[in-house]
Amino acid sequence: MPILEDDTAIAERLRNATTIAVVGLSARPERDSHRVALYLQRHRYRIYPVNPSVASVLGEPSYPDLLSIGAQVDIVDIFRRPEFVPAIVEEAIRAGARCVWMQFDTAHEEAAAVAAAAGLDVIVDRCIMVEHRRLIG
Repeated sequence: MPILEDDTAIAERLRNATTIAVVGLSARPERDSHRVALYLQRHRYRIYPVNPSVASVLGEPSYPDLLSIGAQVDIVDIFRRPEFVPAIVEEAIRAGARCVWMQFDTAHEEAAAVAAAAGLDVIVDRCIMVEHRRLIG
């Protein structure tokens, strides 16, 4: 699967997804990860918080890593610094995720290439909430 840059392909990925693991989801409402996850939750997506530092976020139990979720994840939305992205991508591959979404300032070129080579859709340097609003509404 390629790195998706085409609006039609990104919109299709968003329309077909039902579950999103938000890696680095903060319990603090003022954080971008929290606002984005709340938006996604309000737009029909099942959110899986991935943050070993909190027990739950947005009414959902938080998981220490992607492999602990134990359910199909359509999109892995990453809110971690770029140096953590390669390990997250490896977990996403092992967990059978379908797409890796690297939010603004989380892009990691080599990790994106690894994810694409493993067959995952990859979206880089875009905000999933902004793209959802723009493409789906």
